[in-house]
Amino acid sequence: MMHMTFYWSRQVTLLFDSWKTDTWTSYSLTLLACLLVPAFYQYLENLRVRIKRSASSSSPKSESDAPIRTPLLAAKLGGAGGRFSAGRLAESVLFGVNSAIGYMIMLAIMSFNGGVFVAIVVGLAIGYLAFRSGDDEVAGAVVETDNPCACA
Repeated sequence: MMHMTFYWSRQVTLLFDSWKTDTWTSYSLTLLACLLVPAFYQYLENLRVRIKRSASSSSPKSESDAPIRTPLLAAKLGGAGGRFSAGRLAESVLFGVNSAIGYMIMLAIMSFNGGVFVAIVVGLAIGYLAFRSGDDEVAGAVVETDNPCACA
């Protein structure tokens, strides 16, 4: 039977029918996994933001800074700031992997087990503290103020 409210028990089925806990040992290992996976999720998110930041800082900021390239299609396909550059490809792959992990975390929380919920929230907090809390330049990577109309 699937629970529709939070419950506290060592017996939980998590994500797959084969992942069932019946003993305190299996439940503890499950909670440890539920603590580590969200921390890894935060690490991957930090890595993705760093790749995005390094790709945006290496690409020319304006057309006058960009070298003249021929043919014009090459800049779109594989140049430093091109649509299919290695940095953008890596960022896209990390985004996909991180999205899959995020949805799996959401489904694990939907088991409604209180211990799983607490372990995931603590894991997210630890991962944020370890990998993302000192990231002062994230806002600069997301919001560019090259447009004079955007400045207040």
